[in-house]
Amino acid sequence: MEYLIIILVVALALAPLSHFVPSKRQRAVARMRESAALKGLFVEFRQLPGQSGPDAVRSTRGNEGVIYYGKRLPPARGVSIPRGSWVRLEEDWRSTRGTDTPPESLAGLPVSVLAASVDEGSCGIYWRESGGPEDLAQIIAVIESWAASLRPGQG
Repeated sequence: MEYLIIILVVALALAPLSHFVPSKRQRAVARMRESAALKGLFVEFRQLPGQSGPDAVRSTRGNEGVIYYGKRLPPARGVSIPRGSWVRLEEDWRSTRGTDTPPESLAGLPVSVLAASVDEGSCGIYWRESGGPEDLAQIIAVIESWAASLRPGQG
């Protein structure tokens, strides 16, 4: 009986610590982010492209968990990269600006990707990290080739 009471007291003392143990999903996401970082990408929370102004504040609830995986572009003297952003609708990509045609490399992205954008500093994709390692490998390959096509001869 004494051992049962000791085990119960120890279990009650350790129970709050179980909240700090990462779940399987959290460990998988951490592995994906680490893999992306090792391949030269950066990962950050960003708002989906095409959402700015007062409407964006109201719509951020639907954007929770949206992560940007991007590749930094080296600065180039005299060459500017036109900004662009595209949102995935079913199997097609639609420009948030209306006239920009999406890069051909976006066709190789998995369906879990929500949007893509490019600016002077980086190019990358937006997703909720809902895919697995295969999707991540596909995303890394597409971003690498996209970045290389934006800055030919540089990294």
